[in-house]
Amino acid sequence: MDSWTGHEVPRLPGTSQPLALFDSARQMVAATRPADRATMYVCGITPYDATHLGHAATMLTFDLVQRMWRDAGHQVDYVQNVTDIDDPLLERAARDGEDWVVLAMRETALFREDMEALRILPPTRYVGAVESIPAIADQVRVLLDGGAGYRLDDGTGDVYFDVAAAPRFGYESNLSREQMLVFSAERGGDPQRPGKRDPLDPLLWRGARDGEPAWNGGPLGPGRPGWHIECAVIALRLLGSRIDVQGGGNDLIFPHHECSAAHAERLSGQAPFAAHYVHAGMIGLNGEKMSKSRGNLVFVSRLRADRVDPMALRLALIAGHYRADRQWTDEVLKTGQQRWQRWREAAGCAAGPSGADLLAGVRGRLADDLDTPGAVALVDEWADRALAGEGSTDRDAPRLVAATCDALLGVRVGDQPAR
Repeated sequence: MDSWTGHEVPRLPGTSQPLALFDSARQMVAATRPADRATMYVCGITPYDATHLGHAATMLTFDLVQRMWRDAGHQVDYVQNVTDIDDPLLERAARDGEDWVVLAMRETALFREDMEALRILPPTRYVGAVESIPAIADQVRVLLDGGAGYRLDDGTGDVYFDVAAAPRFGYESNLSREQMLVFSAERGGDPQRPGKRDPLDPLLWRGARDGEPAWNGGPLGPGRPGWHIECAVIALRLLGSRIDVQGGGNDLIFPHHECSAAHAERLSGQAPFAAHYVHAGMIGLNGEKMSKSRGNLVFVSRLRADRVDPMALRLALIAGHYRADRQWTDEVLKTGQQRWQRWREAAGCAAGPSGADLLAGVRGRLADDLDTPGAVALVDEWADRALAGEGSTDRDAPRLVAATCDALLGVRVGDQPAR
């Protein structure tokens, strides 16, 4: 599957700072310690609707991770998936009387357009679940043959993962069993299904059903993969048995990331699957949770059609800390628009306060668990001083500040590339 088109990232002078991130498993901020090749897997969209602000905020988070690693000189091997076959996609296609393949292709194309407009660096590899089904089926058979999977004895052909085969199960989410059962029921699991060994056992392979697409699973029989095993197999195949970051929204902590880690660790024999499990907060709208069931999703493409500049949108989203659940309001957007215009004016000044000091400050804020509010405040202060003519002794400062905003925050404020 094709990714979107990236853009050239300015190279910045001076010394970068090591990136520390909050790890959900350890419940603490800890330094990331990638080798020369930094590896990251981010769970992408299920393409049954357009890109909303929650998607955008999550992808921005891991765009910042990639930018910080690249600034530190690491080669970044970043994989993102597309869950281009799943129940919500089939349900939406049936509701609208549309071919599910056409729906998935259209919404994936729109997602790519939105990511490119927001200047989010593309993943190294952008992978669909459908194209990965043969590899996934092979690994489901490995789990089944090794005793970590089992067939349900009800004639459906469904295969489940036995969580008893994952003695560390629960370490990533730090949830009680009671909490896991609640989230499993709310987030695509089926804890009440008869015949399972444990209510928390996740689906590995769904046997063919009338009216549903199915693929040849060899000894598994016709069907399609479960959600969690898709990400585990794609990540293992393309990134190896242990990765630096597994990322997504905080609604993926359980069951998705817990289960995909359990699958990966059982298949590879190595744990933990990720050195950091990193999760972005949810975006609400005017005090309410933003969700498709409430019908209050705010779509990036709609804002773009209304002539909201993607850079103002990007600034509005990074003004809050990535881990915080936060609200989207007209005032948040207005502030982002005003901030972007002010930064652009300041980047056009003939001189300004020290650009090197600003660069060091932004690096320091972002290195501390992506403190974008702190980084944005530093640029605000620099812009205010530059526009007021204070400390205007550094004629190269506007160019360096523009390059800093571009390279580290992904915000285009000037036209001059870094030297």
